Amino acid sequence: MHTDILSIITDQSKRFSRGQKKIAAYILDSYDKAAFMTAGKLAETVSVSESTVVRFAADIGYPGYPEMRKAMQDTVRSKLTSVQRIEVAKDSLQFEQDIVSAVLRADADNIRMTQEGIDRATFRSAVELITAARRVFIVGVRTSYVLASFLGYYLNLLLENVKVLGENDEYLLSRVKRDDVIIGISFPRYSHRAVRLLSAVRKCGAHVIAITDTEASPIAKISTLNIFAKSDMVSFADSLVAPLSVINALVAAIGVENRDSLTERFESFEEIWNEYEVYEK
Repeated sequence: MHTDILSIITDQSKRFSRGQKKIAAYILDSYDKAAFMTAGKLAETVSVSESTVVRFAADIGYPGYPEMRKAMQDTVRSKLTSVQRIEVAKDSLQFEQDIVSAVLRADADNIRMTQEGIDRATFRSAVELITAARRVFIVGVRTSYVLASFLGYYLNLLLENVKVLGENDEYLLSRVKRDDVIIGISFPRYSHRAVRLLSAVRKCGAHVIAITDTEASPIAKISTLNIFAKSDMVSFADSLVAPLSVINALVAAIGVENRDSLTERFESFEEIWNEYEVYEK
């Protein structure tokens, strides 16, 4: 679905039955709690039958209650403050005896779901746009800046005119032209500053490639192409393993696209690195 679940419920609220209105009111007021309830628990909380909860999910457009709960959890992850995230994590991890395994298992699941869900044609189009671009700008704010820096480091080894935008580099966006590409990276909680920057350059007619989690992401709505990677919440920290894996794939594909000049370019780099003793012998 292209709209978050709270908007879907609000838009359809006028046609709900009495029981459905109870469910809707509770979700709108307490989505952070409802997102982690079973259908039976939600039914008990709002004093309706479990079948009413299941029908409610179907009536607003979801295949079943698990899909509706997943949509609520996606909304939770994009809206919760750090303090609220810690409280949710306490509930989800309190029975785990092996937190290391729980977190690594979740990361592995995110990579698997990303691999299964990523659109290969869109990915290929992104590679072609980046390779052909006059200039490439990369925008990532807060935790996403780590991903932007990693991508920028490797693209600078492969291409000319790649720039990772920092806190004081907004002025560079005034020079963006139609044959430039801007790569925007944003995951919950989405950065307002990143959305504003990407909105501004989109109006210039430049291509915007978004690396984000879902179609409901605010940068997905303003981009030319979207590459989706699963991100999850681990206490107050975000799991960015799958996004980093997608970025690795993007770098590898661009390297293959430029394979004719790749060996010569890296031979030159090795000479420089040896001269300046960049690496330990």
